[in-house]
Amino acid sequence: MPALQRDEAQTRARLIDVHRYDIALDLTHGEDRFGSRTVIHFTAHADGDTFVELKPAELHSVTLDGRRLDPAALDDNRLPLTGLTPGAHELRVDATMRYSRTGEGMHRFTDPADGETYAYTQLFMEDVQRVFAAFDQPDLKAVFALTVTAPTDWTVLGNGIATRRDPGHWTLAPTPLISTYLVAVAAGPWHSVRTEHAGLPFGLHCRRSLAPHLDADADEILDLTRRCFDRYHEIFEEPYPFDSYDQAFVPEFNAGAMENPGLVTFRDKFVFRSAVTDTERQTRGMVISHEMAHMWFGDLVTLRWWDDIWLNESFAEYMGYQVLAEASRGGTPPRTWGTDTWTEFAFARKGWGYDADQRPSTHPVAPAPEDVPDTTSALTNFDGISYAKGASALRQLVAWMGEKDFLAGINDHFARHRFGNATLADFIDSLSRATDRDVHAWAERWLRTTGVDTLTPVVREGEDGNWSVSVEQTGSQDGTRPHRLTIGLYDHDHTSTGRLVPREPLSWDVPDGAAHSATGGRPALLLLNDQDLTYAKVRLDPVSWDTALGALSGLPEPLTRAVVWNAARDMVRDGELAPTAYLDAARAHLPYETDLAVVEGVLAFARTQIADRYLPHTERHTALATLTALSRDILRRTEGPEHGAEAGLRLTAVRAFIDNATTPEGIQDWLDDGSVPGGPRLDPELRWRILGRLATLGAAPLDELRAAIDAELARDPSATGREGAARCHAALPDPAAKQAAWDALFTTDSKAALSNYLFTATATGFWAPEQLDLLRPYAARYFTDVPALAAARGPALAEAAGRYAFPAVLVEEHTLHLGEACLADAHPTPALRRKLVDQLDDLRRALTVRAAAGSA
Repeated sequence: MPALQRDEAQTRARLIDVHRYDIALDLTHGEDRFGSRTVIHFTAHADGDTFVELKPAELHSVTLDGRRLDPAALDDNRLPLTGLTPGAHELRVDATMRYSRTGEGMHRFTDPADGETYAYTQLFMEDVQRVFAAFDQPDLKAVFALTVTAPTDWTVLGNGIATRRDPGHWTLAPTPLISTYLVAVAAGPWHSVRTEHAGLPFGLHCRRSLAPHLDADADEILDLTRRCFDRYHEIFEEPYPFDSYDQAFVPEFNAGAMENPGLVTFRDKFVFRSAVTDTERQTRGMVISHEMAHMWFGDLVTLRWWDDIWLNESFAEYMGYQVLAEASRGGTPPRTWGTDTWTEFAFARKGWGYDADQRPSTHPVAPAPEDVPDTTSALTNFDGISYAKGASALRQLVAWMGEKDFLAGINDHFARHRFGNATLADFIDSLSRATDRDVHAWAERWLRTTGVDTLTPVVREGEDGNWSVSVEQTGSQDGTRPHRLTIGLYDHDHTSTGRLVPREPLSWDVPDGAAHSATGGRPALLLLNDQDLTYAKVRLDPVSWDTALGALSGLPEPLTRAVVWNAARDMVRDGELAPTAYLDAARAHLPYETDLAVVEGVLAFARTQIADRYLPHTERHTALATLTALSRDILRRTEGPEHGAEAGLRLTAVRAFIDNATTPEGIQDWLDDGSVPGGPRLDPELRWRILGRLATLGAAPLDELRAAIDAELARDPSATGREGAARCHAALPDPAAKQAAWDALFTTDSKAALSNYLFTATATGFWAPEQLDLLRPYAARYFTDVPALAAARGPALAEAAGRYAFPAVLVEEHTLHLGEACLADAHPTPALRRKLVDQLDDLRRALTVRAAAGSA
């Protein structure tokens, strides 16, 4: 499918304006295909030729102004429209389209729990042409009016209020001007919870088998939705621009969520079937807030071309966290998550940005137009830079120019470009109108550049007991990127061993801040970027590092502790701190840690990076034993009814104990008993987690393990259960099981091919660090088989194959050489190439860290 070129989009936008789409979808054609009829009303400004995009199973007829066009003229996904003259035109297209199993276009899913079927659209970037004919680019906004024919027991949802005319026939209210990629339809026998707020209908929707779980959380979700909605109306002068607000939790969704105006779609993993921690509830809340921010950033005002994707994602990411924090505090009663939202951001998101920004594939937050020449290149930019780094830059911008002026600039931007398109230059102009600061210079240094700065304190102590500090800046911009940050100063608390007490912090501008001199003795701990307001790696001076190692859990604020833990994480990745030293710090401090995000973040890095990748395989067992002992300590600390408020910590420790188990001892007893001593009882998620670990360890004869997996699937015949079974079968340490899993992963037969979720489940079960000898031959097979899979199954599966099916556990030079040869000779698709480049860079880093640790 040819990618749309930026210059082609610009040419088409100069030639035509699009006014309205009338679309009729018929979802009653069977399991594989659906009907699609489209009428497009548009105007040409001059004589000329252009094209419309469409990717049909069959193209039945096309007429332009009543003149029949030859369907055979369709060239891949482009239908030429020649001989246009100035004035109004009408294009009619009648086609049959294919359902998707990869979450692209119109995805169809049959729920194994009850046999009910659902269909929904995901039209982002260039997938609208899989559903209806369109001039598919973001700056050709139009009104969309849809009718949908569906089975009579289905409910249809869309961007506008849906009305059932008669059984099986639905009309969706026409939209305001929106871009093609934002059109949405969701159809099926939905379970719905409906209410009203601010004069608008609000709704929650999920498949019927999840109804009890949605009902259990509906009050929480709706309450948070209302709080965020009200908070956005307090800070944005432009009111919510659409006629309703539905949130549909849909199956096998590729992203976390999609900001379709009036109908936000979420992965239905956010309808929790099993116990979750408060940080997981907070993550769901952040996604709700993030997608609501898109109603203004992206939907009301839309980028003109995909080089400005940060105008969507960075803003929604920043506003999502900020508004969630404000809405949670402002409610009655306030919502307590167990962790500050920005602490969760520091662990769950910021490292994603730092990692992406240090790879060869790094790019500016706002790349130059010539660096995003087509939709294919744009799609690879949906990464930790466009989300986490961009959001971090905006948080720094607010700290630098002040929230009042920042919001004034945003509101000016909305007023000037409502229901239209805008660029980075437009946005910077709006900010400049609201402040006397040089926002243009700030944007050049922050948004047009790449890389992460490293900030290092230089502390000098005088013989008279006085001391001074300055800050050295190295890295991306040779000391020119400005940072406004806080330097935290802490002393030992002489009334309580192991605790630190803060002094008055220092406010600092890098690189402009002059050396600060003070009397009274240097602090025990000096911490750059306390409060985490800027985006930079930080280092600690030797005295401060020694203090941190001894008293990290004694720092008073979780966000401060997060900054120290992230500094340690970066030092491990950069070969400056031994991986075992990080494990030692975790073992010493996590048993006393009270913040969920800190515990979850440190445990995740310790397991997935240090134990699985950065330590030699011969040291992995010892690392897992350390993490198991640490988890056991947290379990002991959280036993008993008096620790009910720490249920999230306990659940996190239970999960970590299972994942790090090196023998079946303990976890097999939990599975047999159906409960962890002292709680919790095992729910489906924990049962599958234990069974997956037992399968990986080969904890019983293969026949017994297979029988246990099948019995668990009979107990939990849901879609999640099917994924759990696929993961467990792929994890078995058996040549036949590995071969069967490989065949399922890499088939390109559309009838036999796994759905996106079953592919991911199988891939994550397949690669187990405990089974290196069994897995080693599959490294070469991966690099031979994956290019064909990516070419046959498209970008979504290519991304999944590059992320989950990559042989990351084989941290060996041989794997690196195989991957480099694949990049050089196998011509992987752009989506796969980007994932391979990133994975191989991570592999090089892991090899470097191992070498540094071995020579220390």
